[in-house]
Amino acid sequence: MRVLVVSTYELGRQPTSAAEEAARLRAEGHDVRVVDVAVQPWDPAAAAWADEVAFSVPMHTATRLARDLAVGVDRPVRFFGLYAAMAADLGPAESAPAAPVVPARDLLPSLDRYAQLVLGDERRPVGSVDASRGCAHRCRHCPVPVVADGRVQRVPVEMVMADVDALVGLGARHITFGDPDFLNAPPHSRRVVDALHRTFPDVTFDCTVKVEHVLRHADLWHDWAAAGLLFAVSAFESTDDAVLARLDKGHTATDAARAVEVLRAAGVDVRPSFMPFTPWTTRQSLVDLLDFVHRHDLVDCVDPVQYTIRLLLPQGSLLLGHPDLAPYLGEWDGEQLSFRWHAADPAMDALRGELAALVEADVEAGIAGVDTYARVRAVVGASPVEVASTPIPRPHLTESWFCCAEPTSAQRVQLPPLHVASPGCSEGN
Repeated sequence: MRVLVVSTYELGRQPTSAAEEAARLRAEGHDVRVVDVAVQPWDPAAAAWADEVAFSVPMHTATRLARDLAVGVDRPVRFFGLYAAMAADLGPAESAPAAPVVPARDLLPSLDRYAQLVLGDERRPVGSVDASRGCAHRCRHCPVPVVADGRVQRVPVEMVMADVDALVGLGARHITFGDPDFLNAPPHSRRVVDALHRTFPDVTFDCTVKVEHVLRHADLWHDWAAAGLLFAVSAFESTDDAVLARLDKGHTATDAARAVEVLRAAGVDVRPSFMPFTPWTTRQSLVDLLDFVHRHDLVDCVDPVQYTIRLLLPQGSLLLGHPDLAPYLGEWDGEQLSFRWHAADPAMDALRGELAALVEADVEAGIAGVDTYARVRAVVGASPVEVASTPIPRPHLTESWFCCAEPTSAQRVQLPPLHVASPGCSEGN
């Protein structure tokens, strides 16, 4: 069978999820092609070639975009990935992760089409690798526990390194570990880092780690910095402890501040992610978050989209049964792929829309993040502060969007319905 695997968005990275599915299909004897519309124009002839079109939907943004495409494809479609259930009305869906395989990187666009690492004046090609699947935690707002239910699937170290070897061969000089939390299985992660540094001592890396794990494993950050760790992404989410408790995040705002100190003391930078808009958001809580960012010298460590992230409530969300949510909870919204909710303060809904428009416009225009931060403060009503951009930018990836952000107008793919020729006449035969 001829299968077209389609990726729409994977955080600016070469799409590992699509490459893994392609590898499985190819091993089963299918003829497989991959298209990534994040970096390639959509060509209806690609769907005309296929007997089936399989969409990779590992996150919210990807799923919104995949649904836009799928409704115009006149071929059987299916969906795979964490958010597959959110597209089950359009075709068969598989959310549970399959057994890990080494991704078919040879079917993907080259690494220079994707996000780069900015390290001083240098830019390095980046490869993305998963060392584990799922998550041991059950943060109530996160879509991962809905599927993983506290389970963690470790990818064998030799399989991780085979993928790293392929990526380095394609030019990667920095590795992003895409695990929901790289320290869900600490001994396994240590073995992976040891193998990476032993095999490719000049390759740097980053990873995503919960605040509580940053603090619990404070002893390893110096060693990992020496092994090439440049920065860690960590889901701070909020600086309101009551909200953090509702989300069952396992940390407080004070813990987040300590995590910044621990990482920086080891020479590791931190790039926090936030979710400032929940039913319980107030103008003061937004001011507090912006002040936290300034107070801990994080202004140029936070991508501006983080100031606009709004709580998503996918089907099965662990937050749906929380009594504090009940007064604000509405019906399922099939277009937004979330249950509707309204803020306790209606002004916060309008404010979020204003900030989202501001940030999207600034990102599209290439406005510096520190300048957008100042503009966000003004819109929120926070008092002005003096912010100096660091002479040498802190290490970061050039992709500024986020998995739980609304798709931008530039990302939205609009297609007319496709009237595909019969297989005997289609291009590619």
